[in-house]
Amino acid sequence: MTTIEPHRVRAGRGTELGLLAVALLIGIGAYALVGLGVEGEVPPDVVGYAAGLVGLGLAMHVVLRWRAPYADPVILPLTVALNGVGLAMIYRLDLAYAAKPNHDHGFAGRQLAWTAISVALAAIVLILLRDHRTLRRYTYTAMVVGLALVALPLVPGIGQQINGARIWVRIGPIGMQPAEFAKIALAIFFAGYLVTHRDTLALAGSKVLGLQLPRARDLGPIIIVWAASLAVLVFERDLGTSLLLFGMFVAMLYLATERLSWVVIGIVLFIGGAALAATAFSHVGARFEAWLHALDPDVYSRSPGGSGQLVQGLFGMAAGGLFGTGLGQGRPDIVPYAESDFIVASLGEELGLTGLMALLMISLVLAERGLRTAIGVRDGFGKLLAGGLAFVVAFQTFVVVGGVTRLIPLTGLTTPFLAYGGSSLLANWVIVALLLRISNDARRPAPVMSALTPAGGIPALDEPEGDDEPTERIRTVR
Repeated sequence: MTTIEPHRVRAGRGTELGLLAVALLIGIGAYALVGLGVEGEVPPDVVGYAAGLVGLGLAMHVVLRWRAPYADPVILPLTVALNGVGLAMIYRLDLAYAAKPNHDHGFAGRQLAWTAISVALAAIVLILLRDHRTLRRYTYTAMVVGLALVALPLVPGIGQQINGARIWVRIGPIGMQPAEFAKIALAIFFAGYLVTHRDTLALAGSKVLGLQLPRARDLGPIIIVWAASLAVLVFERDLGTSLLLFGMFVAMLYLATERLSWVVIGIVLFIGGAALAATAFSHVGARFEAWLHALDPDVYSRSPGGSGQLVQGLFGMAAGGLFGTGLGQGRPDIVPYAESDFIVASLGEELGLTGLMALLMISLVLAERGLRTAIGVRDGFGKLLAGGLAFVVAFQTFVVVGGVTRLIPLTGLTTPFLAYGGSSLLANWVIVALLLRISNDARRPAPVMSALTPAGGIPALDEPEGDDEPTERIRTVR
């Protein structure tokens, strides 16, 4: 006997709206506390600031209801919370910089403008990209675009070297870091390539010390990417991008093949290559020396390439202690580039270890939701792309925090959504849009059976509506 039991599936947009309200409250509250801490009063423009932030959050929420009704309801609120706290800290540093003669300031206004542009770009991605699998058609185009973006700073006339690293390009008044967008293009390429060749890469090879090593002829892709990452390290003096791109490829290779040997090979290759570059090239060696001998007086006072910035950041976080000095009560402006490279140290000083751990947990949950999306989506390309993008967010945060806390050498990367920088903000909001698009397909219910024919024939299929009302999925119980 066959019976029909309805199964209710909710889109989750109501949950998202509630969490979004909390995230906006965190960002706006932090902005108000900065004004109270520095000037003893709430900033006069807090109403306009709050209206702008709320408008951006609600606009993105409406786009999701329209174009991706089953998208993960947690990703957007987490992103808004991080972005809001970052804006508040940049505003706090602006107030400190404004009191110093001949010091550049106005970062908060520019960052708010970049936030609006980034949210608009993320919304455009969600509206235009109806199916993430469309990106697989452009696998090798994405490879060419990614490599071109990585090499762009080396082009004479537009490439610029700042603080020892040649990672910037400037065209007229506009400056950007192309590597931020290259990581998205290369993630698309890696996902498309690996989903096609993962069976070949997963073939069993010889077994050594308990590890199933790949065949020699299958090492080609990882050797090519390793060589490209070392070229970035040597010619652009950019340890961060080199580590990030190679780490992303190894992580996606592991997701595709589930072979730990690829991870071991990748770690050995990168450590060996970095050590070789440190001995062969002075600028790479100087970066490692500043890490290993940060408290040495000669290394501390060296300019450029010294460890003064790193040590000052460590002292600032130590002054913050467990609960911090309070927003507006510390001196994070003493550290060079406190609004960008060292915003983690600034947050650690004024929010303390407790506040910094809370922000890191938000980043961790954001990455976890991306990995959950990778598990839930049904196609291999989507699994690898979502997993790679989630890994990029988590790994970039780890690399930045590891550098600021002297766990690893400083890399020059920016903390996703927290640090000042238009390129980083644009790229990471696009990553969020892609994760939301993939999660919509992962969480969308299967087509429902809207009617059964009297004679027991094939039922009609209907697509679920994109609203917050529960959708009834017909389940057959025998």
